[in-house]
Amino acid sequence: MAERDVKSSPGNTLSLEETLKAIMPDGKLSGKLPPVDSWNPQKCGDIDMVIRRDGSWWHEGGRMNRERMVKLFSRILRKDEDGLTYLVTPYEKLAIEIDDAPFIAVRVDRAGEPGPEQALAFLTNVGDVAVAGPDLPLRVETDSETGEPAPYVRVRGRLEAKLARPVFYELAGMAIANPDGSDTLGVWSQGIFFPIGPAA
Repeated sequence: MAERDVKSSPGNTLSLEETLKAIMPDGKLSGKLPPVDSWNPQKCGDIDMVIRRDGSWWHEGGRMNRERMVKLFSRILRKDEDGLTYLVTPYEKLAIEIDDAPFIAVRVDRAGEPGPEQALAFLTNVGDVAVAGPDLPLRVETDSETGEPAPYVRVRGRLEAKLARPVFYELAGMAIANPDGSDTLGVWSQGIFFPIGPAA
């Protein structure tokens, strides 16, 4: 079956309303995430939707201000091996634009005694909770020109959340010297040490 490009526009088969109906046929939002990793729809295209650096969602040039709708769409995001991020339903896969990361980590909580066995849980702007560890790594990129850090934590699949500045500052306050003796600081979570920056 040949693929065809699909835009979200009046009269088109892939409208926002139909996408919502596909993921929420009974009109209710369940607590369980849809199994997007197991969906492989034949119909592919794109949609005029952007997630900006501040975590805001935009559709056809207008900001999506309904929090419930944003959360609904965030549940069917998937980043594929091609590096693109899609809205995925059992029937269609639509590429969207991501300025930086699809989510923002707005809070961090530490559970357990400080040290290797502690767990760091990050809450995102859409309500996801990611506990950093072997499956959900924490990483920090550093701009080669400005030296500005850009911290991220994996949320699910290949999707990441960028840590809001206050969250990163709080994380930096938990940092300790790297146990391997290198000149870096970092944090423990679920037995994994994650470097977050230089010691000086």
